[in-house]
Amino acid sequence: MAHIKLQGRSGKGALIANPNCSTIVCLMAATPLHRHAKVVRMVVSTYQAASGAGTAVMEEPMQQTHEVFFFNASKSHFVQYALNLFSHNAAVFSNGYNEEEMKLVKETRKFWNDMDVKVTATCIRVPVMHAHAENVNLQIEKPLGEDTARRILEGAAGVVVVDDRESNHFPTPLDVSNKDDVAVGRIHQDLSQDGNLGFTKIEYHVLIKLDIFVCGDQIRKGAARKAIQIAENLS
Repeated sequence: MAHIKLQGRSGKGALIANPNCSTIVCLMAATPLHRHAKVVRMVVSTYQAASGAGTAVMEEPMQQTHEVFFFNASKSHFVQYALNLFSHNAAVFSNGYNEEEMKLVKETRKFWNDMDVKVTATCIRVPVMHAHAENVNLQIEKPLGEDTARRILEGAAGVVVVDDRESNHFPTPLDVSNKDDVAVGRIHQDLSQDGNLGFTKIEYHVLIKLDIFVCGDQIRKGAARKAIQIAENLS
């Protein structure tokens, strides 16, 4: 990925895959943490912008908002986009996951070169013009405190930490629109584990769960700019 070195290059292949935009936004933040303390399970919930579906779809929220407010109805052919959210409009497989969600699963394993990492995702379309937002819950193999995680992310290329609890200032899609960097905030331990400390014992290993919230412009960072940066790495 962009600021994450190309891995697994043998020099024999003619094709290099550009990961899906929702995967890129997620892994720009998760990978620096994974390199410090191995992630064994990741739960991702995405809130994906209209621009990810193309120019025609981008016009729907604005047009439908006008229709709803002035005519109390919408002429949507699929599902009302304005003032609404819905499951990502990708094909749904027999396992219950849709295509977008399975891309996150498969591409994470491929990029991390780890077929054992557990990944589950729920991908939702929201009435936002630009930039995806994603909540990422990481289950990590060894203890990783919030302060350490924050320092790792602050030192990661292509990542900006926006995590001000006192003023309730965290990443938003609007803040990252038309920008190359992804923004990360809401960095905290998952208190759902035993003792409300974010720790649990599984197979004699102490695992910690960490929550982060990530926003990134999926067109600029997740597609166009990413393709350019792959080419630059190959030159």
